[in-house]
Amino acid sequence: MSKMTIAKKRHVKSRLAQGRSTVCVGKNGASKDTIDQIEKQLKGKEMVKVRILKSALAHEQAKQVAMKIAEQTEASLVEVRGHTFMLHKPDKK
Repeated sequence: MSKMTIAKKRHVKSRLAQGRSTVCVGKNGASKDTIDQIEKQLKGKEMVKVRILKSALAHEQAKQVAMKIAEQTEASLVEVRGHTFMLHKPDKK
């Protein structure tokens, strides 16, 4: 995971704040399909907003789930708010 500047965090938050989450983490947690979907969206848009369903939080807190997914996708965790979190992964071009 790369470090993000404060300005970049603000930019990502402002772009994703009003939008709806585009991926949901269900009762199976961070399954391979979920990780693949997040990586696909990160490649296309560089940022993604993810919602964690309550059923996925039976054994972990939202921040733990978000940190685990950020690590698996090699993305930066921008913010965790409630059951929703934002990830950013710059294009390596």
